[in-house]
Amino acid sequence: MNLTNSTANVLKPTSATSDTADTGAGSGPPVPAALTPLGLVTILLGAALPMIDFFIVNVALPSIEHDLRASPATLEMVVAGYAVAYAVLLVLGGRLGDTYGRRRLFLWGVAAFGVTSLACGLAPGAWWLVAARVAQGAASALMLPQVLATIHATTRGERRTKAVALYGSVGGISIVLGQVLGGVLVSADLAGTGWRAVFLVNAPVAVAALLCAVRSVPDSRAEQPSRSDIGGTLLLAASLIALLLPLTEGRAAGWPLWSVLLLVASPFLAWAFARVELRAERTGGSPLLPPSLLREPGVRKGLTIGLPIFTGFAGWMFVSAVTLQQWLGFSPLKSGLTLIPMGVAQFAASMLAPRLVTWLGSRALTVCAAVHAVGLAVLALTVLWTPWPALSPLVLAPGLALCGLGQGVQLALYYRIVLAAVPAAKAGAGSGLAATVQQSCLAMGVATLGSLFLAMVPGLGMRNAFAIVLAVQLAGLVGLALLSLRLPRRLS
Repeated sequence: MNLTNSTANVLKPTSATSDTADTGAGSGPPVPAALTPLGLVTILLGAALPMIDFFIVNVALPSIEHDLRASPATLEMVVAGYAVAYAVLLVLGGRLGDTYGRRRLFLWGVAAFGVTSLACGLAPGAWWLVAARVAQGAASALMLPQVLATIHATTRGERRTKAVALYGSVGGISIVLGQVLGGVLVSADLAGTGWRAVFLVNAPVAVAALLCAVRSVPDSRAEQPSRSDIGGTLLLAASLIALLLPLTEGRAAGWPLWSVLLLVASPFLAWAFARVELRAERTGGSPLLPPSLLREPGVRKGLTIGLPIFTGFAGWMFVSAVTLQQWLGFSPLKSGLTLIPMGVAQFAASMLAPRLVTWLGSRALTVCAAVHAVGLAVLALTVLWTPWPALSPLVLAPGLALCGLGQGVQLALYYRIVLAAVPAAKAGAGSGLAATVQQSCLAMGVATLGSLFLAMVPGLGMRNAFAIVLAVQLAGLVGLALLSLRLPRRLS
């Protein structure tokens, strides 16, 4: 269906241009208007901001430590506070959008993100910055689920396929852009702002996104708004905090007793959450995360393939940043610029993903896993065999480009497989679930592969440790390829 001929005012419900099924006169909420190109660009900008901000702060940490006299543990909290608040509240953010309107929650999320970014940039002390980062993570959790949910509710067919592919590419490119932009801003020291610029730059971008969203983003919501699920919300928050906080803070703190106890408690809290949600659904309640979502084969398979994709990607970003800056002596700016071939290839691959799926079906995931594996092998051989002074960004570019080609297709297909099985009425919960799995895997990737890397460096040296971590990631890609063979050949 051609969706380019939208009505002049996309905020007015219309059935002629809508991608959603007609709900019938007088039944349910108005049919949402079709998502216009400007609306798509606007919500994709909203998706990019949280991901950029997650990684942009990494290159600013040394400056923050010096300026605010922050301890290493406090610096970890600057990163972990954002990550944990973000992951914990994603599903709740999706539910609120289902109930109160996704456009409204997107607008509130963008506005809150801009305000909390200003609070971060103007922070007078380290713990003020930690608190502002937690609030910024919460704002991101309000904003991000509305992006996928809006795409799901206001597009169909080829238009949805392209929009989801763009969403997947935005995630990967935002990570690389965060590294590059962070290096540029810290190095430029605009008006003496130093590290503060990495947060202050968000404010005008948020204002622009807010103005565009008011005019171009159509509203949508679930047909039957759900009641609050306080018990489920608290248990989900507790289970994710018990998992993610030790993973992000435990290593830096030397794995104290509290971190071990939280990790031990996390599966029991997750079990309690599952039981509460199952009972709520059976008794006609309103579970935060409907267990019926996980009974959809496409949802389960999509979430499963997300594990090696995001765990490997996050581990790679952490290990490469340490290797480039500490071993090769690259500046933050040069380190970020080194990753440009990967980002460019990733974007190009995500744009080709729909066509590749048309040709190969689910086997496109198998092919991209193989391409990614070849890229990792090329990088490992390059690092092992090239003399240290000759390891320049140009020498590393071929392996990085191959990795980007594989990652671009993987990210696009992850969201396509998950969202294809999610009913429109549960689009917010489904997108929140997909994003929560992504965020949790990013945290686990840094904790597992990053800890493995740092543990091997003293004994094996950074060169060999880097190659071994790439081999572990390659094993994950073999698993991804095997999982892809169990998918239906034809993807909806």
